[in-house]
Amino acid sequence: MTHFVTDKCIKCKYTDCVEVCPVDCFYEGKNMLVINPDECIDCGVCISECPVDAIVTDDSIKDISELDEDLLSSEQKTFKSFYNINVKYSQKWPNITAKKQPLGTAEEYKEKKDKAAYFFENLE
Repeated sequence: MTHFVTDKCIKCKYTDCVEVCPVDCFYEGKNMLVINPDECIDCGVCISECPVDAIVTDDSIKDISELDEDLLSSEQKTFKSFYNINVKYSQKWPNITAKKQPLGTAEEYKEKKDKAAYFFENLE
């Protein structure tokens, strides 16, 4: 079991989680962070550090990963999508190992739901 970052991180990008990660498995995009699931050791220390509850265990998608998309709830589809985003972009984005200031939009967006539409690949 590993962890991954959901759409709750988008437009916030609090990095409290990065500071406590013992294996430096976080990667930084323009408006969110992701976790490399192959590097995550399932220690769980990052979960309680995230002020927007954006980090979840892959147990959240384990039972749904093989199901047909038509059978999934909206939340399950989002979790599955963001698990795949973590896998893909942890291979493309730079590693982040130190805490930074959150985005200027963090306070405005920290309570917003369904932020997937704001995802930005930043693969210039």
